[in-house]
Amino acid sequence: MAAQPVRKEESRNPRTVEEARAFVAHVESLFMPWNIDALVAGFTDDCVVRFGVIPEFRGREALRKFFTARSAKQKGYRLHKQFRSLMGDVMSNIWEGEWEDAATGQRMKGFGVEVWTMRDGRIAVWEASFNAAPAGQAVDVNQALR
Repeated sequence: MAAQPVRKEESRNPRTVEEARAFVAHVESLFMPWNIDALVAGFTDDCVVRFGVIPEFRGREALRKFFTARSAKQKGYRLHKQFRSLMGDVMSNIWEGEWEDAATGQRMKGFGVEVWTMRDGRIAVWEASFNAAPAGQAVDVNQALR
C-alpha cells in the first residue's frame, strides 16, 4: 500500500480542535489495515517514542521496526481513537483496540492514552501508556495490579 501522508494539506500542526480531531481520525485509519509506511511518514526523522514499559527509542528506523513487530503480533487489529485535547503543539487522545495475538490465538483488548508533541505537522514525541488483557475477561483492580 502506498504511503499516505498524515497531513495531506500542508506541513503545519493542527491549530483548532476540528483539525486535531481530523488528525487523530486519520492516524486511526492508518492502523486498519496497517499502513506502516504512512504511519512512519507521519513522524519526524528524529522522533522520540516512549511507549508503555518499552525503553525509549528514537528515529524512524526504530519506529518502523516497532510497527512491523506490532503488526505481526496483533492480527486483525481494530482501533478506535478519540481526540481529547489540544494545547499549542501538544495533543492527546485515548484509544481502545482489539486484536488476536498471532502467537497464541487469544483475543485481546487494550486501552491507552497518548500524548503527541507535534512539529511541522508530524509527531515529534509520542508518549503512550496502555493496558491490555484477554478480551471478554473481566479484570478487577487486584488482578490488574499483580
